[in-house]
Amino acid sequence: MSSTKPPIQRDGLLYRLARPLLFSLDAETVHHLTLSGLQLAYKLGLHRNSLLQNQAVEVMGLHFPNAVGLAAGLDKNGTYIDALAALGFGFIEIGTVTPRAQPGNPQPRLFRLPKAQAIINRMGFNNLGVATLLENVQAARYRGILGINIGKNADTPIERAADDYLFGLEAVYPHASYVAINISSPNTRNLRALQSADALDHLLQQLKIAQTRLADQHGRYVPIAIKIAPDLDEEELQSIATLLKQHRMDAIIATNTTLRREAVTGLPHADETGGLSGAPLTAVSTAIIRQLATALAGELPIIGAGGIMSGEDALDKRAAGASLIQLYTGLIYRGPALVGECIRKLDNPLH
Repeated sequence: MSSTKPPIQRDGLLYRLARPLLFSLDAETVHHLTLSGLQLAYKLGLHRNSLLQNQAVEVMGLHFPNAVGLAAGLDKNGTYIDALAALGFGFIEIGTVTPRAQPGNPQPRLFRLPKAQAIINRMGFNNLGVATLLENVQAARYRGILGINIGKNADTPIERAADDYLFGLEAVYPHASYVAINISSPNTRNLRALQSADALDHLLQQLKIAQTRLADQHGRYVPIAIKIAPDLDEEELQSIATLLKQHRMDAIIATNTTLRREAVTGLPHADETGGLSGAPLTAVSTAIIRQLATALAGELPIIGAGGIMSGEDALDKRAAGASLIQLYTGLIYRGPALVGECIRKLDNPLH
């Protein structure tokens, strides 16, 4: 009977069986092993295009076959686009990519907190650079919605950050369905300072000018989404919302990882520096989405991310005001079955 199960459901069962072994190994090593295994399974035809299209939505002027996407960070270099898309996602976001290749922070830099269904990472935008990412994008067969998440190099002074974002935008523009601007990772020194009013105002102004020029140059408008942190107060959120509307940005992604540790105090690895993701972020991120929905008043769509560990969590994000949702840490703990569960729950909230 198991052979008749849908691919996502079958993959989910296999993942549950494999997870104890995977969790016994180093987290970053397993990250690469799992993605390589997924890629191999895709190439062998063991899972193909499990796309569920029963929850099509229009956001940022783009047609999403369903509202459940992959968050940036899992596939930093666009190496696994086809294999990940075959899990059923309505859209894929790759990156964060920087203009030049960089190794990121020293290892170990990725830690599981299983009792809290959480992860702490201080990866530091480790990636092979935008040129390599674009080679991978062009080699992929995937023709669905592709977001490319861009950031600044660690050795670029914060006062020159706009130069890196403009370089990245120019490079990825012809290849992206939308571009995400990561100004909220806690693992690049001073990056979150770009969320302050003056710095954000300057950056958004430069991005809008470049976007307008690139749209004319390529004959195609590519939306820009800004990814923010969850560690913002109400006044900061209101300021960000005002600036996003003023500069006619296209969406906001809420949220990145948190620096808070209250929910994991006393657990192994809880004191590691870096961003915390997973279940401890669920309520925090949903509250941020709810506040943004009020502040934005429908002028910009919200892409909800942060602690989506079940279909109910996805539904809560939508109820708070998110038009789309993204998964990452939930996939580590739940496996591929989470994708279909979220899609079905958004399509039929009563079941």
